[in-house]
Amino acid sequence: MPVRSDNSRKRVEPMRFPFALSAKIAGHIIRHKLRKTPRFAMVLQLEPLHTCNLTCTGCGRIREYSTSLKDMVPLEKCLAAANDCDAPMVSICGGEPLIYPKIEELVAGLRQQGRIIYICTNGVFMRKKMREYFAAVYDPSNPSHRSSLERLLAEKLVTEKEAEAIRNADAAARSKVVIAPSQWMYWNVHVDGLEFTHDLIVEREGVFKECVAAIKMAKILGYQTATNTTVYKETDVRELEDMFKFLSSLNVDGHTISPGYDYDAAKKDMVKRLGKDPKEFFLTRDMTRQKFAKILDWGRLFTIFGTPVYQEFLAGKRELTCTAWAIPTYNVKGWKAPCYLMTDGHYDSYPEMLAKVRWENYGVVDGVARDPRCENCMVHCGYDPSGALGTNYQRGDNWKNFKYNFWPRPKPFPASAELERRAFNGVSIGKGHLAEAKAAINPAANARGAFSNNGHHEAHVGSHCGSGDTSERDALLARIADTRKTP
Repeated sequence: MPVRSDNSRKRVEPMRFPFALSAKIAGHIIRHKLRKTPRFAMVLQLEPLHTCNLTCTGCGRIREYSTSLKDMVPLEKCLAAANDCDAPMVSICGGEPLIYPKIEELVAGLRQQGRIIYICTNGVFMRKKMREYFAAVYDPSNPSHRSSLERLLAEKLVTEKEAEAIRNADAAARSKVVIAPSQWMYWNVHVDGLEFTHDLIVEREGVFKECVAAIKMAKILGYQTATNTTVYKETDVRELEDMFKFLSSLNVDGHTISPGYDYDAAKKDMVKRLGKDPKEFFLTRDMTRQKFAKILDWGRLFTIFGTPVYQEFLAGKRELTCTAWAIPTYNVKGWKAPCYLMTDGHYDSYPEMLAKVRWENYGVVDGVARDPRCENCMVHCGYDPSGALGTNYQRGDNWKNFKYNFWPRPKPFPASAELERRAFNGVSIGKGHLAEAKAAINPAANARGAFSNNGHHEAHVGSHCGSGDTSERDALLARIADTRKTP
């Protein structure tokens, strides 16, 4: 079980991405190019369920699939879907995929198929799954195992009771199918900013702190970790840079970052559940280019997933044509088309979807939206594969992509007390987004908080497991409003 040594930074830095993974993806593209396959899958977005333990602002899944939140894709259908499109990478998302009862078997089955796996999680259940893994493999005679457990205890990533359960795991725990560390698998943790911002967007305090604890535990146990960030209108670019620095100091292996786009389901959720104007939250194309003006610099300083060609597109330095068919979505209703964010239908098979969808009716070409819903979209699931597949090819693109993937990764950003202080800027220091709500209920607590830095105050509560039930939140907001009316 690998544990980072004190002199690890003295060694030559490894490649930006594991060679085997980069070679597998490159080989997949080359094979299809040689066969002149017009359209093929690069990444399968697999949603085995839409149930979630959070109600994140900007997520439309709760409303779009509100009638099927309790439905799940059987394990055998999940594995069949991966074979159907034969993408080299599978992103297991949802909903919260760690709620899926067969998540361990799904990961094991996808590995047997030879897939690269990303488990896209909000991080809340990660430590539980990793404790189950450690309990299944723990060997008290192994010095590395003992050292890792002692470190987990010292950093308060497991409790004494949890450590004892790992040491004394019974036969059932040791025989359980678990999610083990592998160069072919990443935990992909949802992090939308530093503590205050992230907890605000996921509508629950303490989630950022749990994400950080899960990432630290994952690195001690030898897992690859990545983060997934969506940028919204009020996202502060300086905060994003601090976020990347902080995550880099934790030795996170890579980051996906994408603009928040006003797709239909998210807009409906914003209006009906939160009573907000989507225009105040989501990005237009011009706003995206402003927010991502420094993306190429971030790509040099941090391990940003995605090609430099896509990064140039985000920064407004070039145009790309949407290739949504390369990152298809499969869920409880089948193959979702035309893309992860827009739904015009569901199909029984990937080849059927490729054949029946009028792909030429979607995306933006030369600044003109073929479909008005596509006007503001610059999201990675539509445009990132375009950079890898040579869509809108410009001289030098292949070299850019090769160099970006196979050159050494950027060195970790130095950890510091000041950086950690900037990261934990919310509930950890008594300034969580529910502080105002707590003050309304208990004025003696003298708590303070804000919805955003512009002074518009609002509390967010969302703990009803993806049901969309906002009664708790609405009651709390009413109490705050009543408090403000009191002289």
